[in-house]
Amino acid sequence: MTRKERIMAALAKEEVDRIPLGMWYHLPHVDQDAVALAETQIHMAEDYGLDFIKMMPFGNYQAVDYGLSCTYYCTPTQAVFERKYDIESVEEWGELKELPGCYGCHGKTLAAAMQIAKQQKKKGIEIPFLQTIFSPLTIARKLAGDRIFTDMKEEPALLHHALDAIMRTSINFVKENVNAGVSGFFFASQCSSYDLMTEEEYREFGARYDVPILNSIKDDTFFNVIHIHGENTMFKLLSSYPVNCVNWHDRWVAPDLAQARTITDKCLMGGINESWLGKAAPGEIKVHIKEAVELGGRRGLILSPGCCASMKTPAENFYACRNAVREL
Repeated sequence: MTRKERIMAALAKEEVDRIPLGMWYHLPHVDQDAVALAETQIHMAEDYGLDFIKMMPFGNYQAVDYGLSCTYYCTPTQAVFERKYDIESVEEWGELKELPGCYGCHGKTLAAAMQIAKQQKKKGIEIPFLQTIFSPLTIARKLAGDRIFTDMKEEPALLHHALDAIMRTSINFVKENVNAGVSGFFFASQCSSYDLMTEEEYREFGARYDVPILNSIKDDTFFNVIHIHGENTMFKLLSSYPVNCVNWHDRWVAPDLAQARTITDKCLMGGINESWLGKAAPGEIKVHIKEAVELGGRRGLILSPGCCASMKTPAENFYACRNAVREL
C-alpha cells in the first residue's frame, strides 16, 4: 500500500498491510523558515518511515498576528515562548478583527504547506500532510493567558466578539491551505478540560466556534484530526466533532484506546506515550507499541504520540518505533 492508501484504509477501519505511523515534535531551529521547515519534515517522514506529516509551525503562530509577542530561540531544543500577552484588559477583546488567511504568521505557515506540496511534486512522492490549527478559544487563551476564564464570566459579549473574529480568520486560513493541497487538518483544542471550565461553558465559548471551522473543510479534505489536549477532558463531546480521527494522550489520560472504542467509532490516533518516549530504551518501545495495538486493535488505528514528542528524544527511539511497527 502507498502511504495515502494506508491512511485512507485506517480512516475507513479497513485492513492495512501495516498500521500507519506518525511522529512529530517541535522544530524551533527551522520553524521560522517555510522552505527549511518543509524540507525537514519531508526528510523526517522519509527517514523515520512515517505515513503522514503533521506540520509543525510554532505553537503560538495564530496568536502572533493578533499581537502576542514571543521570544524566538531558533535552536533545536528551545521552542518559541510567549514573551508578552496582547490582551491586558477585557475591553481589548472588542478590538479584534477578522484577518486574511495569508497574513503574517498565517501566511508564513501557509507558505510551508505550499512548500511541502511543491517539494513532494519535485521528488515524485506523495505523503499526506496535515496543517496544524488551534481552536479559537485556545488562540484567545494564548493571547491573554488564564484571565480569559474570568473575562468570559464578566464580559461574555466582548469575548464572543473576539472568538467570532478568530473563527472567521481561521476559516480564511484553512481555505487557503485547502487550495495549497493539504490532506487535512490537525485541530488542537487546549481548553476542553473540566479542570478549566464546565461543559456548558465549553459548548458556548469553544464548540460554538470550533465546529464551523471543521465544517468548512470536511468535504474538501480526507484526513481531519481532533487533538484533545490535557487531562480530565471532554472526550465524548470533542470526539463527536465533524472529523474522522481522534488524537489525545491515551497512554496516560483516560480514556485508553480500548475505552475510546466504546465512545466513538472514529479512527483513533495514538498509542505512544510522548512523555515516556524520550527516556525509553529501544527494546521497551517494541513492547509499548505492541500493547497499544492490543488495546486499540489493528483496524481504525494510526500509531502516533498523544502530543508532541520531546525535542530531546534520541533518533534511535524514533527508528525503534518505525521498526516495531514494521514487525507487527
